[in-house]
Amino acid sequence: MTIDDLQRRLREFVAEREWEQFQTPKNLVMALTGEVGELNEIFQWLTPDQAGAIMSDPEQASSVRDEIADVLAYLLRLADVLDVDVAAALIAKIGKNAAKYPVEAARGQAAKYTALGGPGSPGPPEQG
Repeated sequence: MTIDDLQRRLREFVAEREWEQFQTPKNLVMALTGEVGELNEIFQWLTPDQAGAIMSDPEQASSVRDEIADVLAYLLRLADVLDVDVAAALIAKIGKNAAKYPVEAARGQAAKYTALGGPGSPGPPEQG
C-alpha cells in the first residue's frame, strides 16, 4: 500500500462521516500534537533498556502500534489537506540534512549542525 493509497482511505473514512469541516490544518496539527503526546506518555518514565524492549510486551506493543498509527494518520491527513507530497518533502529534507550533517563531521555525533563545523555552520566552538 502506498502513501497515496493510505491518504485516499483516510479521505474516504473522513468523507463518509462528514468530518472534513473539522479537519482544518489547525485542528489536524493540534490532533497530531495530542497523539504524539500519547506516544510520548508510553515511553516517558522508561529506562533506555525498557524502551528498547517495549515491543516484547504484547499489551505495550499494541499501544505503541496504535499511537504510531494515530500519529501517521493525522500527519497524512494534514499533508493531504495542505496538498503536500509527503515523499517529495521527505526526500528534499533528507537532502537538506545531508548538507547540514556531512558524514565526515556528523558520524557518531549527536551535536546540532551548528556545532559540527559543516557548511552553513559558524564552525566548531572555539577551544580556549
